[in-house]
Amino acid sequence: MSLCVFVGPTLAPEKVRAAGDFICLPPVAQGDVYRAVRDGARAIGLIDGYFEGVPAVWHKEILWALSQGVAVFGGASMGALRAAELCQFGMQGVGRIFEDFRDGRLEDDDEVAVLHGPAEVGYIALSEAMVNIRATLDRAVADGVNDAAAAALVAHAKEMFYQQRGWEPLLGEAALVDLSPAAATALRDWLPEGRVDRKAEDGEAMLAAMATWRDDGAPAPAVDFAFEWTEMWEAAVAAAPTAGLDPATRTDAVGPDRLLDELRLDAGAFHAARTAALARLLSLRAADRRGLGVELPAVRDALERLRGNLGLYRRADLDDWMRDNDLSPTEMERLMEDEARLEAYLADLGGSIEPALLDQLRLDDAYTDLATRARDKQTALSAMGAPDPGPEDTGLSSAQLTIWYFENHLGRAVPDDLDGFCRQLGLESGAALQRLMAGEFLFTHRQDIS
Repeated sequence: MSLCVFVGPTLAPEKVRAAGDFICLPPVAQGDVYRAVRDGARAIGLIDGYFEGVPAVWHKEILWALSQGVAVFGGASMGALRAAELCQFGMQGVGRIFEDFRDGRLEDDDEVAVLHGPAEVGYIALSEAMVNIRATLDRAVADGVNDAAAAALVAHAKEMFYQQRGWEPLLGEAALVDLSPAAATALRDWLPEGRVDRKAEDGEAMLAAMATWRDDGAPAPAVDFAFEWTEMWEAAVAAAPTAGLDPATRTDAVGPDRLLDELRLDAGAFHAARTAALARLLSLRAADRRGLGVELPAVRDALERLRGNLGLYRRADLDDWMRDNDLSPTEMERLMEDEARLEAYLADLGGSIEPALLDQLRLDDAYTDLATRARDKQTALSAMGAPDPGPEDTGLSSAQLTIWYFENHLGRAVPDDLDGFCRQLGLESGAALQRLMAGEFLFTHRQDIS
């Protein structure tokens, strides 16, 4: 299970990783929560996020994540803001900052905003958060360090632009709040030991809450709202392609652009692949609109189908296939979840897909060959007196017919889940598959039988 945490200046990545098996990601921006869910995250923690210059994480994508059964936690900074706004919809807020926003004691975004450096320097904070200044001055009063001017210092800090807030700038203007030089010096000397990092405390509390959630069995959050698929959400989804959560585990032997350039050299193959990819993309979006979630057994069934179809019977074969296809374990999990969702969507469509399937066969120039073979088979079976044959017409038992079809005719192992195999073919039951296999056996052995 993937537990992802978006964090920047509040907590160092090594502290996040030390708190548990978390995937540490940069401060969250618009589209990042959607991508994390599509890439396999089962729980997401929001600590830091962008406020300006980059679009902030959207409420709608958090609601979508919750509707997909993903637990979303928030605390400390941007996470506390979004949790206060969305806790009634199932987002789990953690920490004092979240509680203060939820209960109306805090209202302004600038309470948690800080100026920070780029990723290359670990998003180091270059200013002090207002919530930290408040908590620190409360402690100073409790310690008897700064009783007289604490409220005035808080008010003065609040008037400062958030990027300029800091203890040195604040104490450098102590005279403006009637703080004596001696009192300012006493406060400055006390700060190294007395400073409160409320954001870091809340961030660590959120990590602990996520770990407890996981250890308790990771139940899916209960939501009582219906996610509405709007045109604006459609545009956001289109602008947020998945990127993979575990870049360090990818081989990156060849970039996707170069691979697709090779495909473009065969125009027919490129057109066919693009058409199939378009159908896949639109079907997944339609499954999302219908709220078709999948449970773990369905994902396992999808994996078993893949292994059977590709002959990946040993674990080593599957690992080799994943490596050759540049798939990390997280991306593989996401791919199998997509396959399970597509199967659920196909089942939801029922027979309504058949006209489109016939049209696709026509476009692929496969229709006429299949139609000719179907007519020839029906003529031959009717001549044998078995227009709708079953296993009894072949002289084989059902088990023998099944083994013949898969091992001799298809050259693959019999699927462990024959019912799942039937559903994949759009067949109602195993009996329908038996009739297809019987007809194929009689048709391919018609000269021997006659």
